[in-house]
Amino acid sequence: MNIERLSTGVRGLDELIEGGIPRGFFVVATGEPGCGKTILCIHFINQGILENDKNIYITTEESRESIINQAAQFNMDFNKAIVEKKLIIIDALMGGDDPWTLKSLDLEALVNKIIEAKKYLGYGRARVVIDSISAYWLDKPSMARRYSYFIKKVLSKWDFTVMATAQYAITTGEAHGFGVEHVGDVIIRFKRIIRGGKLCRFLVIEKARQTNHCLYAHEIDITTGQGLIIGKKLEVRKEDYTLPRYIYDRIISIKKKEVKNFDHSSL
Repeated sequence: MNIERLSTGVRGLDELIEGGIPRGFFVVATGEPGCGKTILCIHFINQGILENDKNIYITTEESRESIINQAAQFNMDFNKAIVEKKLIIIDALMGGDDPWTLKSLDLEALVNKIIEAKKYLGYGRARVVIDSISAYWLDKPSMARRYSYFIKKVLSKWDFTVMATAQYAITTGEAHGFGVEHVGDVIIRFKRIIRGGKLCRFLVIEKARQTNHCLYAHEIDITTGQGLIIGKKLEVRKEDYTLPRYIYDRIISIKKKEVKNFDHSSL
């Protein structure tokens, strides 16, 4: 089957997902804070700039300037891309007065602003990052599946390949919000552990539709001037994954609540 795939822009990551992300897919990058989700998104957008895609970055937890500065740390010139109409960064945090800001975390306003930005950038293959999508259901996590499905359905009609970050619920080990991982076509899970007193990061491709993906976790590093780097396969140790009984019981309790809330939602 001939599938057009988009490069993530991260050396070594494309090889884990059969050459890249299928065009039009909805990708969810989930994990704890500080694991590299935003940096993956920056790579994804920078690769789109290099390939002359139409690129839109929505930031809900950092300012536009913060995203530009982070990109610059990895030798990616987002300011130039904005001037050349290859990139629009929509600031949903600061709520300024320029055309590319959002004053509230309203889902319909988000989608309308993305479509407006696409029209401004022009016709062609497009990439959009929503960092983070969890911000839209923090006070109503049972709506995560409905909201993410709505975004996926609408933006697919506008030739978008979507990458969204989702917050990691430490108590359950899943993305914050019931169902977002079901809607995602590709799930990239970031995790971290302490090994020998040192913080270590890694990622694993947990799901990839229409794709033979690698089933092994890989260590990652974040380096100034280069960004996200895929390292060796993780050496699995039982103590890294075995949960204490009280945490396991807590997970079961929370999952039962989520299912109950989901059954009583307006879906």
